[in-house]
Amino acid sequence: MHVSAIIAAGGRGSRFGAGLPKQLLALGGRPVLQHSVEAFVRSDVIHDVVVALPPEVLASPPSYLTSEARPVQLVEGGERRQDSVAHAFARVAARADVIVVHDAARPLVTADLIRRTVDAAVRFGAAIAALPARDTVKRGDAAGIVRDTLPRDEIFLAQTPQAFRTAVLQAALSLGTAAGEATDEAMLAERAGHQVHLVEGDPRNLKITTPEDLAMAESLLGGAAAALRIGNGYDLHRLAAGRPLVLGGVTIPFDKGLQGHSDADAVCHAVTDAVLGAARAGDIGRHFPDTDPMWKDANSLDLLRRAADVVRAAGYSVVNVDVVVIAQRPKLAPYLDAMEANLAAALRSTADRVSIKGKTNEGVDSIGAGESIAVHAVALLARSSR
Repeated sequence: MHVSAIIAAGGRGSRFGAGLPKQLLALGGRPVLQHSVEAFVRSDVIHDVVVALPPEVLASPPSYLTSEARPVQLVEGGERRQDSVAHAFARVAARADVIVVHDAARPLVTADLIRRTVDAAVRFGAAIAALPARDTVKRGDAAGIVRDTLPRDEIFLAQTPQAFRTAVLQAALSLGTAAGEATDEAMLAERAGHQVHLVEGDPRNLKITTPEDLAMAESLLGGAAAALRIGNGYDLHRLAAGRPLVLGGVTIPFDKGLQGHSDADAVCHAVTDAVLGAARAGDIGRHFPDTDPMWKDANSLDLLRRAADVVRAAGYSVVNVDVVVIAQRPKLAPYLDAMEANLAAALRSTADRVSIKGKTNEGVDSIGAGESIAVHAVALLARSSR
């Protein structure tokens, strides 16, 4: 009995928001993808492994996928999960009797779960790991109204691995675009007319979709190496006549601007300190000292962009940033969207990962008197690894 494994790692993890595929983030000091691949390479029921990767990763694959000691083939993934699996299916061994499909984002899969799923596929033709629902399950509508209570003993939460006799998976994948979007291969197999057997899954076999999932997986591994890092930044500048007021890369019409060696963009400065601090990579003064004429009147968005490069070189990517600007005047609401877009571009992220809020100081101290502006920033980083 020859068993091949397909690791679906072609996605880019946009919901995670780390700026790189989530399967490349570190878990316990090693990439998530490495955990998943090694589980199958080491399994005594798996004979060979095919991994579907994003094209940019395939162009320069990590070393743990290219070692001659590992029977791993690499293929380019597709736009959809089912496309990635189809690409990999075309490369599995011709003699394969059973094919196992697994999400790269489930790095805690065990050898026992792999074996039990394969055994069930040998017996029944198709099998998936799944957990029975423990909570009461409600079906609701778009308005948030409960329309039905579903029988809990009939509800199962699908996991991977999912295993199929080769002919079953071939029939499922041959439906192609006619099958529409499918969230897993079992759904395609069902549409192709095959019965899919349920195998008891593993609660630890979680799928990493959010930073919270990664933290949970880290905890389950014993917290070997912190995958997430938080940093905070703060900056305050006096307002002075004859200076442009620049915040978040936006020049705001006002009769005063912030004093400073660069353009004194306090938003960029606070965020720069937050991302550098989270990566334990120093602060803005170390990298861009005000004693260096090179940074005289420098564009602070450029400084933030350079800081983001330092963070990436240290092995981290920016997940999200939250900023509070404390200014009595001017009103900042009309400029916040543009400021968020500017920061996102400098961090090589997206605007939905950057939040900027404007607050007053209720007339208290120099900020409340309109003599200065202060900014607080918090940044969340995720460890990245190739």
